[in-house]
Order: sequence, then structure tokens, then C-alpha cells
Amino acid sequence: MQTLAILVVFLPLIGFLLAGILGQKLGDRFSQLATCGLMGFSTVFSVYIFFQLGLHGQSLSVPLFTWIHVEFFEVEWGIQLDSLSIVMIAVVTVVSFMVHIYSVGYMKGDPGVPRFMSYLSLFTFFMLSLVTAPNLLQMFFGWEGVGLCSYLLIGYWYDRDSANIAAIKAFIVNRIGDIGFVLGILTIFGIFGTVDFSAVFELVPEHQNDTFSFLMGKYHALTLATLLLFIGAMGKSAQIGLHTWLPDAMEGPTPVSALIHAATMVTAGVFMIVRVSPLLEYAPLTREFITLIGAATALITATIACVQNDIKRIIAYSTCSQLGYMFMAAGLSGYSASMFHLTTHAFFKALLFLGAGSVIHAMSDEHDIQKMGGIWKYIPITYVVMWIGSMALAGIPFFSGFYSKDIIIDVEWVSQLPVGKIAYVLAIAAAILTAFYSWRLLLLTFHGKPRAGDAVMSYIHESPLIILIPLVVLAIGSLFSGSLLYDLFVGEGTTFWGAAIFVLPEDDVMTPAHHVVHWVEWSPSIAAFLGIGVAYLFYVYETDWPEKFATTFKKTYLFVYNKWYFDELYQWLFVNPSLKFGKVLWEEGDQEAIDGLGPNGLATLSVASGGVLCRLQTGYVYHYAFAMIIGLVLMMGWYFFM
Repeated sequence: MQTLAILVVFLPLIGFLLAGILGQKLGDRFSQLATCGLMGFSTVFSVYIFFQLGLHGQSLSVPLFTWIHVEFFEVEWGIQLDSLSIVMIAVVTVVSFMVHIYSVGYMKGDPGVPRFMSYLSLFTFFMLSLVTAPNLLQMFFGWEGVGLCSYLLIGYWYDRDSANIAAIKAFIVNRIGDIGFVLGILTIFGIFGTVDFSAVFELVPEHQNDTFSFLMGKYHALTLATLLLFIGAMGKSAQIGLHTWLPDAMEGPTPVSALIHAATMVTAGVFMIVRVSPLLEYAPLTREFITLIGAATALITATIACVQNDIKRIIAYSTCSQLGYMFMAAGLSGYSASMFHLTTHAFFKALLFLGAGSVIHAMSDEHDIQKMGGIWKYIPITYVVMWIGSMALAGIPFFSGFYSKDIIIDVEWVSQLPVGKIAYVLAIAAAILTAFYSWRLLLLTFHGKPRAGDAVMSYIHESPLIILIPLVVLAIGSLFSGSLLYDLFVGEGTTFWGAAIFVLPEDDVMTPAHHVVHWVEWSPSIAAFLGIGVAYLFYVYETDWPEKFATTFKKTYLFVYNKWYFDELYQWLFVNPSLKFGKVLWEEGDQEAIDGLGPNGLATLSVASGGVLCRLQTGYVYHYAFAMIIGLVLMMGWYFFM
């Protein structure tokens, strides 16, 4: 089992090396076979580990080598397999394998196939390193690695300015969050003297009341540490305030959108928060803050998704919103509900992104849903799987999203934290909007009269089998993962998570969540059907209403359409002042001070002194003789004086 654990993590790395080093020489087919084949083996092994260890409540620790050893500070590199990491490696490898296969068809004809396939495998390796980390430093290694790969993948088409800008934006925004993560790691080391998870969690009860003195004040140490860690999670998981990079990341190829923004990178923040549940349980203020940020993200990004026209951006804002649900659950101590939604979301969101890629492929690279319509008969398989993904996303009964979203909303209702009821109201509002924008996307994309030109309509055809196979597999997951995993992950009295998740007895919300009143239990489904009804009213029966609404409430519409002006606000608050400050440093500091007094100043002085010396070179012998006599007199005077 230890060998299998090592292979699961390192096979994608081998695939990266093979495609990256030999891909250009041996061609696209070799790169695709190497990366897909090794990723397939990694997937099979991870699923086997899930059944052999996860279902039997067993854990495994595989120490590999000593990574850092400086006096009293030692960090081991290893692989930690418990219920949390076992679920994550299964989700990551399955989705990544589907994306690898999909990419074979989607990227056909692209000149950089070996580079693209190698990036996908490298990203998967870093993500697996993150989720199997036994300590915070190894987790941070994987954390930064997926950030690097996201930069490379978002900016894959580097000849496009928009892709380069989006890649840089993602990199910088994530670095802001990562500063919080680093400070959180340092704070934890300052409290516990170690960054190893098992050692830290054992010492938590002894340090639950520790304080830090800073700037004439005292602060609860665990609250400070967990807040800093959550700032890191906000950046990686695109929570409100640090979410602006995620929609722009759609500039990358569609397989990148599915891999990064469905099941892997953006869920790293959720996983990290669940992993440190023993710390969060003693930091209730942090949990309330997490809940509020998650609730705000779920609602705000859902409103933005309702008015976007780019098919991938709609799904991207939907990702932000669903991540908000996961954080709401984690903030209210419903960690298992958070992980359950993470798992089901991975299937239906990857399905929606890859399905959107199939639509774009069929529509000659068209992204605007306002220029689609009436295409369902031309791409029936894509149409069906997009419906399945949308129903799971909206939480329609008996699809996977119904089970995971329902338990989160029940957790919000029964939570004893003051923010619980606030989260419940915002979550229901977000559920209405989710169903609305999901059906808006379906109706405008597939139904109604064709709005594309005749040239595009004559070209529309179903995607090849290599693209459809991953869609069908993910559609099956979107249909059945919720019902199959419900009892195991969040069923009353389940012991699946074991010691991987810690909840104080007084904070238990999972048990009472199974005994809510019926109207609370059915409120997510009612919200979903209400949103669907409004979407049908706007886009089937009264098709002129959307335009009338946008005209009547023009300011509100523009406010939401322009994404609540977050980008403009940041441009005004941070970017423009930084550019002006940089210009001052460049002109006054670099050019005038450093260059003026440094190399340019020395050059000017050399030229000036050379000009003076040139004037002494007259060419007259008596001038030189006079100078020699003066020099001789000075030398003799110095000699006699001394």
C-alpha cells in the first residue's frame, strides 16, 4: 500500500518529465500517451486506496526523507493518507484523468500539445503533494506549485495579451493571499514550535488560551493564526475580495478551466480549512468570519453570474458561489458537509466546464450565449450532459448537488453561531439565483431561435468521441455521487472521517441537521424551482422582459454587469497609486538619484575632467617645460618641508 501511495503522487510528475523533455522530439502522440497513461494508473491506484483504506476507516503515513533539518527544526517529506486526503486524491485524480483525455481531442492541432500536457501533469503532482502533506510546509510547497502551474496554464496562449494579463493577475492576487498563509504558518510555529499536523493538533488543548502581544494589545493566538490561514484560503479559493482573478482565468484553454476551477486548485483552500479543524474549533471568531465571507461570496458572485454572457465566465462565477457554500459549512463546524459538497461539485462543475468547451468547439470558438440558441438538435449528447450538470448545480432533487447543498443549508439552520441564520437566508437567496443563471445558460445556449450566422450554423456538429467520453463519465458522477456517498460522508452517526475532522461536542451540527423541520429541509428545492420558473418566464414566455428589466433598473443592472466594480475599485485604490509611485521611484529615484549619482554621474565627471585635462595639452614645448619646473619645485619643497 505504501508503494501505491508513492506511485499515486509521483506518476504525474514522471508524466510531466517525459512530455516536457521528450515531447518535442517524439511528438504529440507520445506526450498524450505518456501523460494520460500514467495519470490513468494514478487514478486506478487512488480509487483502490479509497476502497481499501477509506471505506475501512484506516490511515497510512509514509515518511520519505528529511526535507529540512536546522538545529531544533526538522521537517519530513512524506505522504499522509487519512479519510480527508484519501477523498481528495480520488477526486483530484479522477477529474484530472478525465481532463487529460478530453485535452487529447480539444487541443488537437495546437502547436504546443507536449507543453500543455506536461503542465497538466505537473499541476496534478503539486495538487497531490498538497493534499497528502503531513505538515504545513509541504502543504505550502504544493500550494505554491499549483499557483505556478495555474500561471503557466492560464497564460498558455502567451501570444494573446488578454491571456498574459489574466495569468499575471491570478499570480499576483494569489500572492496576496499567500502572504497570509505564510504568516499563519509562522504564527503556528511560534505557538507550537512545530508545523507537523499531528504534533500541532495534539498540543492545541494546551495552547487554546495563548495570546500574542502586539502594538500595545493582546490577541488570541489561535484566532490570529487561523485568520491568517484563511486569508490564504481566500486567495486560492477565490472568496470575495480576492476573487477577481478567477473569471479572468477563463482566458486559458477550456480543459484548464475544468482542472483548476472545478475540483483541484480552487478547492485547496477549502481542504486546508477542513484540515485545520482542530485549530478552528478553538477559534469561534474565525469561524464566524469564514461563514460571513462564504455567505457574501455565494450571494454576490451568483448575482454577477446572472447577467454575464460569456458561457465560461458564468460557470466561473458559479464556482466562486459554490465555494462560498463550502466555506459556510466549514465555518459552522459542518466540515464533513463541506467536503461532501466539494466532492459532488467536482463532478458537475468539471462536467459543465468541459460541456461548455464542447459547445464552444461546435460553435466555431464562440463564447457569447447571446449569439447561440437552437443548437440542441445538432449536439444532443453535449445538450444532455449540460442539462445533467445544471440540474446537479441547481440542486434539483436526486441529482448529486441536491444532497450536498441540502445538508449545508440544514447545517446553517441548526448552527448555534449568531451568523448561522444569516448564512441560511443568504444561501437560500443564492440557491434561487443559481437555478436562474443555470437555466438562463441552458435556454439561451440550446433553445429558442438560432442567433448565430448561417456559416456557423452550417458547421455545428457533435464533438468527437475522445471529448464525449469524459463528459459521460462526469455526468454519471453528477447523477449518482450524491446518493451513493451521502450516508458515508454525512449520514447520521457516520465514522468515515475519523480523527481527520475534529469537532467539539458543543459545536456538533451534523446530528441535529438530520432532524430539521420539513420546510427547512425542502427550502433548497423550493428555491431551485423558483429560480427555474423565473428563468423560463424571462427567456421562454416573456422574452422582452430581460431587456425591459435592464432598461428600467439600468444603474442596478450596470452595477451587477460590471461585477460590482471590484476591478475598477482595485484599479483606483491600488493599481493606479502603485503605478504613480513606481513612476516617481523610476524618474526621481532610479534616473535622478541612482543613475545620476552613480554610473551616469561618474561618466559625466570623467567627461568633464577629461575636458579640463584636454585644455592643458596645448602642444607648446615651453608650456610642458614650465609644468615640469613647477612640479620639480613642488617636489623639492615637499622634501625639505618633511
